[in-house]
This record gives sequence, structure tokens and C-alpha cells, in this order.
Amino acid sequence: MSKKRKHEEHEEHVDESWLIPYADLLTLLLALFIVLYSSSTVDAKKFEEMSKAFNVALSGGNGVLESYKSTDSQALVSDEQAKEDSSKKQNESTQQVSATNLDKAMQELMKKEQEDLEKLKRQVDQYIDSNGLSTSLETKLNQSRLMITISDRALFPSGNATIKPEAEKLGMFISNILQKYPSYEVMVSGHTDNQPISNSEFHSNWDLSSMRAVRFMDVLLLNDKLDPKRFSAIGNGEYDPVATNDTDAGRAKNRRVEVSIIRNYGQPSAATMISSGFK
Repeated sequence: MSKKRKHEEHEEHVDESWLIPYADLLTLLLALFIVLYSSSTVDAKKFEEMSKAFNVALSGGNGVLESYKSTDSQALVSDEQAKEDSSKKQNESTQQVSATNLDKAMQELMKKEQEDLEKLKRQVDQYIDSNGLSTSLETKLNQSRLMITISDRALFPSGNATIKPEAEKLGMFISNILQKYPSYEVMVSGHTDNQPISNSEFHSNWDLSSMRAVRFMDVLLLNDKLDPKRFSAIGNGEYDPVATNDTDAGRAKNRRVEVSIIRNYGQPSAATMISSGFK
């Protein structure tokens, strides 16, 4: 009877060992909910520190907190990308504005240059008309230069490179005009026909054309207000004709000296001149 009573008492004893892990689980869940609630009010840095601490507590794995951190990091990356894109667009816009301003400044310089050369051409044309030199001189303004073409007979005796006294007046007139436009390069070039020359002074048309260019440049540079560094002289011989060498009239056109005032910026387009009111 005593053994039976003891057995019944043992069966009535309740095993409560499961309460310990159950209590731990409830504690962890409570901590998780507290963290989730407080995460809406903490900044990203504090939340990241809490995430690391609880991930270590929960066996070092990547749980819910890590997922929240990942989402927050993605948001930060998106913000940084948006800022970078905005900065890039702003830089591109600034560059476009700078390019537009540069283009406008260049157009103004080209417009001013066109006005200068047009004025210079008119002055030379007036000199030609008033002195009856239309058969000896002409001017041409193109996309690269203003060119003053002078017949050799207006400057030199036949087969010679000595400047005629009356030609010095023309040279001084041109130099005085050039003095008003000191920013341009000036090139003086000599040309001959295809008739060969060989004497004690000149061995070829190269020699004759080169020396004529140099001699007329010397006349221009008698004006000490001109900068010699902006001047050059070349001889082209018979190799740059403007007319046929088969006739006397053609050969006469080919024997010439050209004074070229070189553009710095090039000729503005017709659209640019119209839009700026230039005529």
C-alpha cells in the first residue's frame, strides 16, 4: 500500500521545465517589438548600432533588424545617387551656359572684325578712285583676308625690284591705314608671269618675286608705329597665276604684289550677321 501511494504522488507532480525557454522566447519577442517601435524615432546611425548589437545577441545571424538596415542603406544610396545626378545636371547646364556665352563672345569678335575690314576696304577703294588707280589696284575681301592687289607696273620698272618714287606714296597710305588696325597679321607676296628671267641681279622668277615683296614691305615698315613681327614677305614666282600666261594681258595680271590683311577669327556666317543686325 505504501508503494502505491508514493507512485500516485509522483504522477500528480507537474513538470514545469518548459517555462524557461518559453519565458526566454517571450523576452526576446518583447525586446524585438520594443526595438521595432523605437526604430521609427531613432536616427540611422543609432539604429545601425542597435542592429549590430541585437544581431550578435541573436546568434550573429542576419535577421529582421539586418533587413531594416539593408532597406535604410538602400535609401541612403538612392539619396546619394539623386544628389550626384542633380550635381551632374547642374554642371552640364553650367557648361552649356558657358559655351553659349563663349559662342556669343566669338560672334561679337567676328562681327567687329568684319566691320574693321569692311571699313579698311572702303578707305582703300576711295584712294583708288580719287587717284585714278582702278587699272593698277583692286581689293577683295573673302573668308580669310582682305587682299590689296597691286600691279607690278604701279610699283616697279620692268624686270626690276626697285620701288618707283610714286609708289612710295601708295605704300605710306596703306601703312597709315594698317596703323589703325594693329592686331592683324600682314603678308606681302610677290608674283610674276611665266617668262623666265636670268640676269646679274635675279637668277629666276623666284628671286624677282621674293625681292619685290621684300622691297614693298620695307616701304610699309617705314612707318615705325607698325610692329614688324606681324609682317612677312614671300615670293611665289610664276606658280600662283590669276590669269592665263598665253596673252600679254594675262601675263600683266600675273605680275603683281599682294598685301593680305589676315583675319583673326574668320568670316561670320550670314545668319550671324542678320541676327546681329550687321549689313
